Amino acid sequence: MKIKPSHLVYGLSVLFIGAISCKKDSNVTATTTSTTTTTAKTTGTAPVPDVYKKIYNTTDMYVDGNYLVIKVTSLPDHKSPYYKNTQWASTKYEAYNGTNPLWNQNPNTIAESDLTFKIPLNPTVATTHSATPLGPMGVAINGVPIFNQYAAGGVPLTGEINSFDQYNGHPQQQGQYHYHAEPYYLTTTKGKDALLGFLLDGFPVYGPVENGKIITNADLDAYHGHTTATADYPNGIYHYHTTTTDPYINGNGFYGTPGTVSQ
Repeated sequence: MKIKPSHLVYGLSVLFIGAISCKKDSNVTATTTSTTTTTAKTTGTAPVPDVYKKIYNTTDMYVDGNYLVIKVTSLPDHKSPYYKNTQWASTKYEAYNGTNPLWNQNPNTIAESDLTFKIPLNPTVATTHSATPLGPMGVAINGVPIFNQYAAGGVPLTGEINSFDQYNGHPQQQGQYHYHAEPYYLTTTKGKDALLGFLLDGFPVYGPVENGKIITNADLDAYHGHTTATADYPNGIYHYHTTTTDPYINGNGFYGTPGTVSQ
């Protein structure tokens, strides 16, 4: 079933818990579930670069000219309380077991949402930095969409953050599951310094640790990133980091020129 994500994704479906910042669930035990992992395809003679082969839980992935095309269903490969009353409930439902005492489950359930991301293979800094959209602004390595730091209407996540499950994600009104902040399942299984995904401009997203140091907003620029060497890019590359405070993943727009996302 295809779902067309609305950029005003939460509307009346999420109850805001007025101006209360929560302690996000950083102490979770990752539970592995079955995944749909496909072998990266190519068009013509252009192979998919190795770094992108870390992306899994896709339905297709291939090079199209100067872009990498990634197709996903948006279904998380980890368990969640938001799988309750779905066709996957028998294998993927898990009651909330995180550490947020203010946790409040929103009324939505996870549904398949087919998305096609087209991101630059060789990202460069933009002359004019465009704003990130409400809705998908990138994709995590497990095929889950990445959203920015705002809820419906461009309001802060202050209340909505309390509906994040133990892996720090939740579904919007149409059922599209997504992360606004550090995806705990990935940082638990891959490492706090691991490659977590890519934004639409093609620049990578890393976890909250770099060279043994916890990254804070003070270490990053206005777009919530910086340029250093990483394990995947030993010659250095601009990249974003997740942090524990707003803006969480991305700041004042894309650092590079964004590609596209469609459904």
